[in-house]
Amino acid sequence: MKTLLTSLALGAALAAGPVMADLTFPSLSYRTGPYAANGAQFADGYADYFALLNARDGGIGGERINMPECETGYDTEKGVECYEATKDEGDGALIYQPLSTGITYQLIPKLAADGIPMHTLGYGRTSVSNGDVFKWIFNYPATYWDGASVAIKYLMDENGGDLSGKKIALLYHNSAYGKEPIRTLTELSQMHGFEFLELAVDHPGQEQKSQWLQIRRERPDYVIMWGWGVMNQVAIQEAANTRYPMDQIIGSWWAGSEIDVLPSGAGADGYKALNFHAVGDDFALYHELEEHVWSQGLGAGGGEHAGSVLYNRGIYAAMIAAEAAKKAQEIHGVSAIDAAQMRDGLEQLEMTEEKMAELGLEGFGPTFSASCTNHGGSGRVAINQWNAGDQTWSVLTDYIQSDQELIARLVEEDSTAYAEENDIAPQCE
Repeated sequence: MKTLLTSLALGAALAAGPVMADLTFPSLSYRTGPYAANGAQFADGYADYFALLNARDGGIGGERINMPECETGYDTEKGVECYEATKDEGDGALIYQPLSTGITYQLIPKLAADGIPMHTLGYGRTSVSNGDVFKWIFNYPATYWDGASVAIKYLMDENGGDLSGKKIALLYHNSAYGKEPIRTLTELSQMHGFEFLELAVDHPGQEQKSQWLQIRRERPDYVIMWGWGVMNQVAIQEAANTRYPMDQIIGSWWAGSEIDVLPSGAGADGYKALNFHAVGDDFALYHELEEHVWSQGLGAGGGEHAGSVLYNRGIYAAMIAAEAAKKAQEIHGVSAIDAAQMRDGLEQLEMTEEKMAELGLEGFGPTFSASCTNHGGSGRVAINQWNAGDQTWSVLTDYIQSDQELIARLVEEDSTAYAEENDIAPQCE
């Protein structure tokens, strides 16, 4: 079995010798293949945050960090191979964040059997937010169903609270990822009286002529785009070519990065996208990264993409993992935690405004807390808008609360069916 497995040396003492694998955070990344441009920025942010902790703090709670990176190419089979190749690395993997809904679906039963937690930051299977069924999986601060709900809530506000008679199209990546919002949007269309049109785009998404011809023919009032990688660039360019109004398109948070809009130049102006964290580099943490990581030649990408949407998301994912590890150390009174103890830290994690400020990330994301039953967070999502003139994202709204009543019902239905199929007893007392 061949996997591209490398161990990233993190921290200032690397030149003197290898880092002991006291706390191991594998990175299942993709720097090659059709999704490499997106995956690399996330992976850089993820690696740089851990590099900062090693260089500045000596790790987490006195234990140094080891981050073996394994290339998946966004391929599900390779992702599973990477998991098997890294789970016993060092003293044992503490957490996985595969950045792929397809890989996530395959790893859910494996992680439960092996007793290793996984955090799917705003992706993966939405119903794992029910910790009573999915003990080892977390997807806070928001899920795909939260995102779909917030998109409709925003459009409701834009239309005086009434979407009846409107037509909304979902242009989606024809994969487990792209199909995630369909159930929620179907329910919402029945609740609010809008017509719902589904348009699938096959991997990797370079060919969309027929879908945009259908959009021209059907003339939907709005398009919600659930894309990834080159699909996003092509869709935005096709929309510009057909003169579909950019401010009537809302991308998912995986279709709302600079990579997606820059190729279309002025044509992308006004495009909107969901997001659950801040953009830009105006945070104290970035001064720390410059001092301890980039200027020392320890950065995975030299800080080139600092402040970009996907780099910031990698930072966010690593920060949550590190804070959960600190919480686990606090709960169990040991610094060299294992995967089961890490799970406890994830389940008792609380991200407050004060904590984010202490980390140099004031206002970076919504506040949230987890519990045995709630692994999905607060479900609050904002809308960003692209300004092609100065090539920046502006925050168009505050964090909007998703329809928690609807989503709780859908999560209960889906997770209960999964529990029955897999003979899973309730996990929470």
